[in-house]
Amino acid sequence: MAVIKMNFLSQCLGMQTNVTICLPSFSFADLMAGREDVYVPGMKYQVLWLLHGGSGDDSDYVNFSNITRYADDNKIAVVMPADYNASYEDTERVKYQTFVAEELPKMCRAIFPFSDKREDNFIAGLSMGGGGTGKIALKYPENYAGALIMSAGGSLNPFKPREGMPAPKYNGPAPHEILQQIAKDNVAQGKKLPKLYITCGDKDFALEGAQFARDFLKETGYDVFYEEVPGYGHEWDFWDLTLRKALKEWFPIRHSVIYPEK
Repeated sequence: MAVIKMNFLSQCLGMQTNVTICLPSFSFADLMAGREDVYVPGMKYQVLWLLHGGSGDDSDYVNFSNITRYADDNKIAVVMPADYNASYEDTERVKYQTFVAEELPKMCRAIFPFSDKREDNFIAGLSMGGGGTGKIALKYPENYAGALIMSAGGSLNPFKPREGMPAPKYNGPAPHEILQQIAKDNVAQGKKLPKLYITCGDKDFALEGAQFARDFLKETGYDVFYEEVPGYGHEWDFWDLTLRKALKEWFPIRHSVIYPEK
């Protein structure tokens, strides 16, 4: 397994930014199987675009989960950008959502052997990254075959300020209302929709939001898989377990490199 740390100038962000990439390579399993044709010109990988949570960065999953092993076991590339607490949103100054959904895939596919086919691309995230996953999967449904929202409401539920905090004021519809309308429009327009996987621990403060997203999306017409796991809160043990199941069982992935047809 190759773990690649990159720093490059982003056009969308207008600054240098970091990204960490897991790229399956020759493994111990290949050695034990006596496999010699691991590197073939023209081969490609399926890709998981994996978004970190609040106060984190592109190294979180490598540091706190087993994502490198899961990527290697399932022969899927994993791309982890840094969001710098921007909630995967576009602003007048920086465009993190456009960066993740458009610029980063374009740049990576020019450098790495990544498939650009919809059925080979997936997006996932936890907490703030789960909210970002919901936003991007609904706004760019043509990009992904599946989206995993962990410990979040996918930005579809109304924002509830903590005790003592003032309620937010908006000039126009609230962000969750805009995203809900986008979700409805996708269905009305007959767009090809990604399958959505929503997971949360039953002791997580994000549980109400996850349940809201589940119910809203199912009623709207999305194919939604939901899992609520007893005994877990907002924690890495839960996210690691979920990533393992998503890559091994849930996502419709090949579990193999895409070799060119002879």
